[in-house]
Amino acid sequence: MMPAPNSAALLLLLLLPGTLTGNTDSVPIQVEVQNPIDKIPPVTYSTHVVYRGILLGAMKTLMASNSDFKFTFTEDPNYGPYLHSVNGVAGNKEKHTYWELLVQSPNGKITRPNVGIGCYIPNANETIILRFGEW
Repeated sequence: MMPAPNSAALLLLLLLPGTLTGNTDSVPIQVEVQNPIDKIPPVTYSTHVVYRGILLGAMKTLMASNSDFKFTFTEDPNYGPYLHSVNGVAGNKEKHTYWELLVQSPNGKITRPNVGIGCYIPNANETIILRFGEW
């Protein structure tokens, strides 16, 4: 009969980076901010995300390492993090503007993920496009 696992040891394993995935490698990505409404030229930033990490984590890493990139989000209890503003420009219900999440793969194909910044897991060398648009 095996002894019961030590709960402190299990907790430590869960808190150590890479324990769940077995991989602590960084995945390089680009984040491109597009604002055609205000006619601001696109700006591209280089950053990374941990292997199988979420986009929100990569965006926080980018904001911490580059003072030119800023964003805010709100937490919706049903849908999770919702991107509110990027580089000081916020979506506005009255003006029908919002920040759209698009992903450009290394082969150039652009898709709209069916999840947001809190669930999207970037792949290596993707360009994450944050596009200010209207509905």
